[in-house]
Amino acid sequence: MVLSTRLDLRQVQSLVMTPQLQQAIKLLQLSNLELTDYITNELEQNPLLEKDDCVDTEGDRENDGDPVEKGDGEAESLDGENAVVADVLDTNYDNLWSSDTGGGGDVGINLPLSEGDGTAAGSANFDRFASQSESLRDHLLKQLHVDLVDPVEKVIGAHLVDMVDEAGYLVGDLTDVAMRLGCDLGRVDAALAKLQLFEPSGVFARDLGECLALQLREHDRLDPAMMALLDNLHLLARSETEELRRRCSVDAEDLSQMLAEIKALDPKPGLIFDNAVAHPIVPDVLVRQSADGAWAVELNSDTLPRVLVNRRYYARVYRDAKSNVEREYLAERLNSAGWLMKALDQRANTILRVASELVRQQEAFLTLGVQYLRPLILRDIAEAIEMHESTVSRVTTNKYMATPRGIFELKYFFTTALNSVEGDETHSSESVRHRIRELIDEENARKVLSDDQIVDVLRREGVDIARRTVAKYREAMHIPSSIQRRREKRMSM
Repeated sequence: MVLSTRLDLRQVQSLVMTPQLQQAIKLLQLSNLELTDYITNELEQNPLLEKDDCVDTEGDRENDGDPVEKGDGEAESLDGENAVVADVLDTNYDNLWSSDTGGGGDVGINLPLSEGDGTAAGSANFDRFASQSESLRDHLLKQLHVDLVDPVEKVIGAHLVDMVDEAGYLVGDLTDVAMRLGCDLGRVDAALAKLQLFEPSGVFARDLGECLALQLREHDRLDPAMMALLDNLHLLARSETEELRRRCSVDAEDLSQMLAEIKALDPKPGLIFDNAVAHPIVPDVLVRQSADGAWAVELNSDTLPRVLVNRRYYARVYRDAKSNVEREYLAERLNSAGWLMKALDQRANTILRVASELVRQQEAFLTLGVQYLRPLILRDIAEAIEMHESTVSRVTTNKYMATPRGIFELKYFFTTALNSVEGDETHSSESVRHRIRELIDEENARKVLSDDQIVDVLRREGVDIARRTVAKYREAMHIPSSIQRRREKRMSM
């Protein structure tokens, strides 16, 4: 066998992930908040990109008459591919679909949709108030400096304040505190006893029983029977009322009153100082029903990036460039801006296409309610709009749709199918879960439905479902078993 070198030419086809394609895919899966951060970063890196409120758009489009010189080796000018700098907001995103079928009846609540920042003149800025509210730690330290006089107790108290979690419970071992501070454990216990008198009542407790006991002591209700109840909270959790009544040495009426007092207490007193500001979900797509019952789908302009390319600045700098390196840099930045605009335009149109098809497929849900939610998978949408399933998956992740029935993530509309008893149709798993919750909400203490009974009801309604599936759905919705529900309903009577 003779070894030799040889040069062959082969032609093969392969998918190449260009930087531009990678950018388009990345933008497609970003939420509107993540997209805002991404655009902000691009504005910092690309001197040709600016917010639309900072640029004279008419002057930019006309280029203000500034000529663009072509340097050596430059193959393109602003009239070529590099000039793709259309503002995304100027693109007319027409609805790709609107329902021609009439929707009967009321479709639910009217959802107030956000416009701008949502703050009108004279309205309260709740975010500002929340940011200025007092934290639990500050509230405790303020009481510490007023109520404790002994400097040693103040040091111990300040250390214990830092060990309180957001719910108001003391987390940690007092022995470790004594060793760390070099003092007797008795001094730490004495300081803790004083701290447990602070507001809110129940703070600095080490467990639930102690938290409830501190609140009951403040109301002078911590008698022996109540202490026995707190020592047997595990029986209360299991709804073993007879054994609980025996250990507390009270009759049924007294026990019922004691349980009512327990339910009136706050098991997590520190949460009233929770300063976390809940950021509202801003929908990417708005769905409205017109007077004739047709559904209109449009993008939320508040979530669309407001950026464009300052072509006048590009022309001026390009004209004054002194070397090919500078011109190449400007051309690369213009190319990058152009591709960004293309990617943003493609992202917006793809979201609109997917959302429009979702509305078409789930029109019955929008018109009649969750019990009419159709089984749907990614492939159904992908085939309808002639896209790949991975593209639909990216579009529906962290994207939200505002409908008259509420704001839903696009992935909410994809549910698995359950067979019908007759076999001629399928039922959405989400609609079945909704029906299970309805059946449980309607039951009373004398007629609590078991999982087998729920199966019988659903099968009479045409849903072919197994008992283990009902149990799985019930547990996913954090609904206790029929035995536990029966006990809880009897206790509340």
